[in-house]
Amino acid sequence: MTSLRERKKARTRAEIQRHALRLFAERGYDATTVEDIADAAEVARSTFFRYFATKEDVVLFDDVDPQLEDALAAIPAGTPLLAALIQAIRATFAELDEHKRVHEELRMRLVRTVPEIAAARRARGAWDVEQAARLVASALGRTPDDIEVVTLAGALAGARFAAQTLVAREPHRSYVDTTLEILERLRSGIPLADEPTVGSS
Repeated sequence: MTSLRERKKARTRAEIQRHALRLFAERGYDATTVEDIADAAEVARSTFFRYFATKEDVVLFDDVDPQLEDALAAIPAGTPLLAALIQAIRATFAELDEHKRVHEELRMRLVRTVPEIAAARRARGAWDVEQAARLVASALGRTPDDIEVVTLAGALAGARFAAQTLVAREPHRSYVDTTLEILERLRSGIPLADEPTVGSS
């Protein structure tokens, strides 16, 4: 159980991010300063840096993955791993209010379109397989080097990147819904055997 102090810190971090994302949407990422964000969140500039080392970190901070871990842990034993992941993602995002879901879509758009954020994500290894494997292993009570856990983690990381690619091509798409669609296709099987073979016309 988290302490009162930890809950207060989580609320402050969430408020700073909420105001930052709102300002990024209204003014643009480059036009929004740390001072603007601190003023909007009614915190000192030093408080901002207590929670986020850089402006990029405000966008990259993900407080949904812990909820996903809890949702995975609640899946009944014996559920196939990929089906469990899909159920957990659906349950996680179903619990988010509309504002939070909009913010998640905005976060992903910023990651996709702002070079500084994309570079920071790569530098921090966000969405890498090892990170996803730790999340999945913790939730399912397995080890991060379990081949099934690593395979599932690779599917999750790959689905996230593939969703970003599709949304970049078709901006009307929802990142969350596209990620789920990709995972569902993986679960049901992609009929590659029905596709034209290499070298065919």
